[in-house]
Amino acid sequence: MRILIIEDEHKIARALKKALEQESYAVDVAYNGDDGYAMATTEPYDGMIIDRMLPGEYDGIGILKAMRALRVHTPVLFLTALDSISQRAEGLDSGADDYLVKPFALEELLARIRALLRRPTEQTPTILTAGDLSLNTITYEVERAGKLIQLTSKEFALLEYFLRNQNRPLSKEMIISHVWNYDADILPNTVEVYIKYLRAKVDDAFETRLIHTMRGFGYKLQAV
Repeated sequence: MRILIIEDEHKIARALKKALEQESYAVDVAYNGDDGYAMATTEPYDGMIIDRMLPGEYDGIGILKAMRALRVHTPVLFLTALDSISQRAEGLDSGADDYLVKPFALEELLARIRALLRRPTEQTPTILTAGDLSLNTITYEVERAGKLIQLTSKEFALLEYFLRNQNRPLSKEMIISHVWNYDADILPNTVEVYIKYLRAKVDDAFETRLIHTMRGFGYKLQAV
């Protein structure tokens, strides 16, 4: 899943990016409100962490209000040093889904992000399945027909994206925009390489194939 961090304190932003990438997320970072606004309102993200006080025309409140006005409903964790009740209320009323005050424990932030990305639970369950394949978004365990499958973080992210979009054709461009970072130097044939890696682990040893090539469209995960 793809996360956007909008944080002007570079040390905090780098620490968050590293921690989230270790959790198998693709992560983009903006260091000011104007860049953050542009990315938040034009790029597809599964979740965002936005600092309240940002340099530029747009602060955190401005970005949130603009997003919601444009019907961008991506879950947002508001990150700020302002901790009064009225300030928290203002952040939530502006469209934030959660609010965390600096300084914070990294473990708590990661737990809050996981909780946000599980909402609503009917659409984003903890365990994603397709036929005899299952992927646990909490423990990062992948099994097929009771056999544990070891995936790299990028293979895991790719499989999770497929499972969240079952029976839907996914173009290479869609896959790149959701699985890789915004500034990653990725070519369409890179997707083909990772599809090959993933098939070798989740399809080749099994009778029924789940990942299908759709000529002219891309790929689709479908349990027949």
